[in-house]
Amino acid sequence: MLFDRRRFLQLAGLGAAGATLSGCAPLYTRLAGGPVSLEQWPDWNDEPAYPLLRRVTFGPTPAERTAVQEIGLAGWLEEQLAYTEIDDQAMEIRLRPYDLIAQDADYLLMWDAEEVQRPFQQATFLRRVYSRRQLFEMMVHFWTDHFNIAITKGDVWALKPVDDRLVIRPHALGNFGDLLHASASSPAMLIYLDNQANIKAWPNENYAREVMELHTLGVDGGYSQQDVMELARQFTGWSVKEYGWWGEFTFNEAAHDPAAKQWLGQTVAPAGMAEAETALHTLAAHPQTGHFLATKLVRRFICDHPERDAAELVDKTAVAFTQTGGDIRAMLRVVLLDGLATWPGPLPPKFKRPVDFITSAMRQLPVETDGGPPLQAELAALAQADYEWPTPDGPPDVADAWLRNLLPRWRFATRLAHHEYKGTRWHWSPTLLDNLDDPGMLLDRVSLLLTGSPLPVADRQAVLAALSPAQTADLTQATPILLAAILASPAFQWR
Repeated sequence: MLFDRRRFLQLAGLGAAGATLSGCAPLYTRLAGGPVSLEQWPDWNDEPAYPLLRRVTFGPTPAERTAVQEIGLAGWLEEQLAYTEIDDQAMEIRLRPYDLIAQDADYLLMWDAEEVQRPFQQATFLRRVYSRRQLFEMMVHFWTDHFNIAITKGDVWALKPVDDRLVIRPHALGNFGDLLHASASSPAMLIYLDNQANIKAWPNENYAREVMELHTLGVDGGYSQQDVMELARQFTGWSVKEYGWWGEFTFNEAAHDPAAKQWLGQTVAPAGMAEAETALHTLAAHPQTGHFLATKLVRRFICDHPERDAAELVDKTAVAFTQTGGDIRAMLRVVLLDGLATWPGPLPPKFKRPVDFITSAMRQLPVETDGGPPLQAELAALAQADYEWPTPDGPPDVADAWLRNLLPRWRFATRLAHHEYKGTRWHWSPTLLDNLDDPGMLLDRVSLLLTGSPLPVADRQAVLAALSPAQTADLTQATPILLAAILASPAFQWR
């Protein structure tokens, strides 16, 4: 390999220098559409929308950049929010080989876990890379993290595809209360958090604790341990069928605690299944829930420390939650249009998590891929394999959590650039090299394509110095080396 470990760490040293690079002025005005072979280089000039697009897509393609140039960021965001009106038929065609995951859980259970898990993860990967409904897919990813369910626990691998299809995706840009109710009755969630074992004789607190701590109020939401225990009693009997249509929700009235409860300062009268349904409504409408969700949305799209750096935006987003009864689109309009699009100065740095890093490379090069086992193995090596995060809190969304595992990024960049992944290739027309005089020009073009600005002078010189005489003389040989260097550079590691 041309770049050794020391060189990689120099080029991809992602500390303060990387954060500074993320604020470099982008140089895009022409943007292209979703992974296709680039036949010619666009004429790029300064385009302030580019860093914003990096936050609301899994890597902006030329088509998306062109659309924003033509209709403006606000217009493009409104189109994305109305995602059902976006023609995504090509995406559906790509997903036809993965029809198995559209089956019910009782049918999926007849297969081996790997036979279900593999197409489920591949389909998720392909949606991020190829879907034209990018903001929708980003919110699917957000809520998947928020309502985290690990398919590595028991038979959850046969239940989570149904949860994705019937819980997360239908409500990702809908109403939070509807999403919360759907999640609470999701067999995947109930088994993952042990509520099928929550019966009146031996209440299990797992789901009751997490629905308040992680799904609604937040860890500082003002509830007590006694509130957790009382909510668990309200959820006794919420379970999953074991026989006859295995994997469907059921309410076992015989397992429900029929006594009155004291929860959040109120007396809960005996009402069977309706007790927990009323509790979910209370949690979904609670102002603290709005603030908790607003903080997480601002963290995902704007900055790692919203309480410190964007407190006013968090408050405005929480107000939108309350005023609209939990409308997710209304919250996003505040975060993206009142926050992201009008942020004074350079955006605060957001480090690419592994999913963002690999998917953005796929979308921006561009790449034709099947999202197969080699790429899934890379996500696992980077500790973000889809649906495998082991704890209910979901993968973290701050840079500090991901800065310690950088060498797999170097390996991925090098292997992708050299076409070493079966089922994955980037495609450029040979004419791209026609009007280039030297590797420096090619490096500048690749940097503009992938990062929005030229490399800093010192990094540019270091990359060019690493080329052999043969590579310097032959741009075809130099191309994969330069691609790998940009993909491993600090500028590409930040959204």
